Amino acid sequence: MTLHKSPHRVELAYSLVRAPSAGDWVLHPLFQMLDAVERRGSISAAARMLGLSYRHVWGELKRWEEEFGRLLIIWEKGQKAKLTEFGQKLLWAERQAQSRLAPQIASLRADLERAFGMAFNDEAHVLMVNASHDDALSAFREHVSDSGLFLDIRFSGGLDALTALAEGRASVAGFHCPIAGQVHEEIRQKLLTQYRSLLLNKRCEGIEFARREVGLIIEPGNPLKLRGLEDLLTGRYRFVNRPVGTGTRLFLDAWLDHRGKTGKDLEGYRYEEPSHSAVAEAVRVGAADAGLGLAHSAESRGLGFIPLFEEGYLLALHRDGLNELSLKALVVALQDPIWHLKIGGLIGYRPISDGGLVPVSEILL
Repeated sequence: MTLHKSPHRVELAYSLVRAPSAGDWVLHPLFQMLDAVERRGSISAAARMLGLSYRHVWGELKRWEEEFGRLLIIWEKGQKAKLTEFGQKLLWAERQAQSRLAPQIASLRADLERAFGMAFNDEAHVLMVNASHDDALSAFREHVSDSGLFLDIRFSGGLDALTALAEGRASVAGFHCPIAGQVHEEIRQKLLTQYRSLLLNKRCEGIEFARREVGLIIEPGNPLKLRGLEDLLTGRYRFVNRPVGTGTRLFLDAWLDHRGKTGKDLEGYRYEEPSHSAVAEAVRVGAADAGLGLAHSAESRGLGFIPLFEEGYLLALHRDGLNELSLKALVVALQDPIWHLKIGGLIGYRPISDGGLVPVSEILL
């Protein structure tokens, strides 16, 4: 038997209702009407069963017959209405699909009810966060969810995150910069200049979320004998880069400029991956020999790592929003000793002692 693909596509929808659940089904009016006609043997009885008017059910059945180009119902005067063979097959197919999908639908419905239950919980809060990629921030999202603070994190470049904050598209922006004394100050100031252009005069406060170790992610055991960034300028190694606008890319470009070099001097400069995890994966599968990234991303994949410097990962937020319950909850969570223990247990990370707010102008010194 040759199986034919239906010319019609399936779209799923759901409803929010106060009434008790009708079961783990994805309900569709057509199949409800066909089932009612099959059970009751007439359109009028089917309409009563569904709490609809005869005119509505009749009209909908005719509309679907025109849509399919086939009859769904047949009846003769004095006889019960019944489904055509096509109508029977259509209803059978729907019942088969429903029975197979019931467990998944039950799980999905439970997830949706939990999510919407949070919306009706006055003690729960959602915070929009645009941030440069960071493994600890993902861990923090899981940590605070139990307390009713839900972080809607959108990972992007640090500059993109700060732009979203400046334009009011995010409540919090995450970005990072080397700590003073860890890299040449000229390089550090080039990064800070770009951040200042987006943050100063924006009435922003800052929180140092954590400090993290940055370096070269390399193959296990360092078989290529890499020692640092300088080696990459020899042209003998394949590099994997981060996209334009990310803090890691900003650092690399500032470092190259400080050395009097450009991306043309770095083999693989145009090869980009969207996150530290993706950079580590590129090295793991042999697509690159080295990439600039986090110690945590390297260690979690069993890769080698050459430490270069420590940087602060920072959260910026509008001063005008500090009275909002969601931001208050964020500040409290960042000062939680339990969180400090958790982040201290992440390879390549260390917590900041107080997690208190400071004017962003002080952070960008």
